[in-house]
Amino acid sequence: MDEQLTSGPASRTPAGGTPVPDPATGKLPLDPRMRRLMATVPFATATVHLGVSVSGYFLALQVQALDADAKVGNLAIVHAAGAVAAMVAQPLIGVLSDRTRTRAGARAPWMLTGVLITSIGLITAGLSSIMVMLVVAAMAIQFGVNALSGPLTAIMPDRVPTGLRGRYSALAGLGSITAAIVGPILASFFVDRIPLGYFTAAGVIAFIVVAFLLLNPDADNRGLPRSHFSTRAFLIDLWVDPRRHPDFGWAFLGRLLIFGGYFMVLTYLLYLAQGYIGLSVDEAAKLVPLIGAAGLPGFLLAIGISGPFSDRIGRRKPLVLAGGLIVAVALLIPLAWPTVGGLYAFGVVATIGFGIFTAVDVALVSEVLPAKDDFAKDLGILNIAVALPSVLAPALAAAVVSVTGSYGAVFAIAAIVTTAGALAVLPIKSVR
Repeated sequence: MDEQLTSGPASRTPAGGTPVPDPATGKLPLDPRMRRLMATVPFATATVHLGVSVSGYFLALQVQALDADAKVGNLAIVHAAGAVAAMVAQPLIGVLSDRTRTRAGARAPWMLTGVLITSIGLITAGLSSIMVMLVVAAMAIQFGVNALSGPLTAIMPDRVPTGLRGRYSALAGLGSITAAIVGPILASFFVDRIPLGYFTAAGVIAFIVVAFLLLNPDADNRGLPRSHFSTRAFLIDLWVDPRRHPDFGWAFLGRLLIFGGYFMVLTYLLYLAQGYIGLSVDEAAKLVPLIGAAGLPGFLLAIGISGPFSDRIGRRKPLVLAGGLIVAVALLIPLAWPTVGGLYAFGVVATIGFGIFTAVDVALVSEVLPAKDDFAKDLGILNIAVALPSVLAPALAAAVVSVTGSYGAVFAIAAIVTTAGALAVLPIKSVR
């Protein structure tokens, strides 16, 4: 029993097994190492979204300060450049991580590499005074956090049994979304000292990741076989044929659309508060973090219930569907209620929906991976569906504003996209 719950590459095969539940409680037992992993993973996953949310908050302010008239298009360029770097990092670091053999295991070296690149990007952003520097910094930040995220995500299929993945996914999602909500709040304290805010974020991220790796050491995997790395084979492997792996394809599409619709609004929330609601720059900068804070209690409740409930009933799809549809409904609220109150209501309802979705989606995608020997690479491809919206969503939102002349239309289009993403989970057959 204990062997099935230990960490390290040796546990890859049993991780997908079926440990025997405790007859008294009906729950899977946890050894000390699994308990420690469960307790610390929210902090580790928080680092990724802390880097993204803090930089996203500051970048919007920096872009507007450099050229207020061109802020929508320029912010789209910054996010597009960053997302290109993210899309390169996810599968590349994933495939390298899968083939890494060190005393510290496969994941730790690349997580530390990601932290280093993230820190360099954050510090560079803090020192940037022109658009070119902001673009380069955004690319470094996105490459770094995604280099960290890929190997970190692969820890679940590496070490966590299937019957515990809903609980683990919920805890991982707890850290991710909490950081996404709290990040702008913390950043708002540095609105007049943006470089210090970036430096502080870099220090916090580095400290947490190093502590996580020390508390959850991976096993020495130097004795395990390693497939040869070929650039040509890597590029070919980036394509996962949806005809051979339809569930993987539907999971990718669902993620792409749900994150895309949500990011259309989230990316431009600072500007939406100004252009749609009519607030000043200072008022909007103060409001955006408060909207996230207002949704935090509902999010914590949603994610705390959804993951364990998914494990208990053995079903993932209904909760992913429900979460996506709730986000879609939330996106329509500001259309009917174009006020500060409407934005608050959007924030509360959307974070509840995203909490439900996030708590179970990671567990769902871990169960549609095509090959057990390429966990990080395949998860990296699926995570492109999170990174790609950072390219498409700002560009689409900017196009909607340009064509319609209205920020309000962004909410309507985003709701349609998110609904389509929620429905994409229905054709998945290998997961209930």
